[in-house]
Amino acid sequence: QLQASGGGLVQAGDSLRLSCAASGVTFSWYNMGWFRQAPGKERECVAAISRSGDVTYYADSVRGRFTISRDNAKNTVYLQMNSPKPEDTAVYYCAAPNVRFSPTLYYTAHDYAFWGQGTQVTVSS
Repeated sequence: QLQASGGGLVQAGDSLRLSCAASGVTFSWYNMGWFRQAPGKERECVAAISRSGDVTYYADSVRGRFTISRDNAKNTVYLQMNSPKPEDTAVYYCAAPNVRFSPTLYYTAHDYAFWGQGTQVTVSS
């Protein structure tokens, strides 16, 4: 089970940190991803992180502003959102693939099998 939290209303240029707590699985076995979906748009991967945290992926639209990290001792993955923009407004989801010990980071939604419930992020201008 994945439980996302930390969303809310934020002004452009402020900061926000999303958290996703995992339970019922051995968290450190899985790469993790953060996705977002805005109204009328497809769900897109904004960031992904390897099991140990040493390899990361960012979408071009967030690279340099967002940081994904994880704490395997706390079974939690984070998404630090710095300098958010109104176009970052979306429901954000954490997700895990149905592949343990994968050497590959996945960037598309169909590669992920387990999803959190989503947390709304609204960025005002």
